Amino acid sequence: MENNIKDKVVIITGASSGMGEAAARHLAELGAVVVLGARRADRIEKLAKDIQQTGAKALAVEVDVTDLQQVKNLVDTAARQFGRVDVILNNAGVMPLSPMDRVNVEEWNTMIDVNIKGVLNGIAAVLPYMKEQKSGQIINTSSVAGHKVFYGSAVYSATKYAVRALTEGLRMELKPYNIRTTIVCPGAVKTELLEHISEADIQQANKDYVGEVGISADSFARVVAFAISQPSDVDINEIIFRPTAQEL
Repeated sequence: MENNIKDKVVIITGASSGMGEAAARHLAELGAVVVLGARRADRIEKLAKDIQQTGAKALAVEVDVTDLQQVKNLVDTAARQFGRVDVILNNAGVMPLSPMDRVNVEEWNTMIDVNIKGVLNGIAAVLPYMKEQKSGQIINTSSVAGHKVFYGSAVYSATKYAVRALTEGLRMELKPYNIRTTIVCPGAVKTELLEHISEADIQQANKDYVGEVGISADSFARVVAFAISQPSDVDINEIIFRPTAQEL
């Protein structure tokens, strides 16, 4: 696995915690150069230092994925510093679940802005580089909720279905440029996402469930590494993974 990851320049959004942080640490251990993007600059700067202390290369760039110019700066900085962009992991996301009859419109819009537009901004920023290179891989984080709709997940699920549709369209359209595309759909993983839920009853129900069956973010990191590690003629298009105990 290491030989196909070593020295690849990997940009990760949502890298300040959870699955993004776990992916950054794991890929760096496998020899990747990791460029960490998130709004919480202090968190990614500390993470970059932690990774650098292991002898790996890491760079932290503050970014709000809803702002295209900031995402372009993230990608441009990576390319300027390391000479190329091999992978982007569009992982930043929010999950303020609530039933639609509670009409939390601001939360709906935030999910659309981060979960859909944030992914589109990442795609727009890397495509010029990857087209010129005639190589690259775009990995987008969806969810089991991008395959199923649960109570309270309607808008969140809609954004994650959208990520899958966008990525499948990319897969078909980018073949002339030798660019790979991967959708990763995690099930119940223990992260900070549940803290975004403002409705107390929905938050508690999800915390109870994930607390019972959820698995660590390292599971996501290993899945991402598997997709990147494949030979250049193999395109892992979608991976769904769940805790063994998850029935949903």
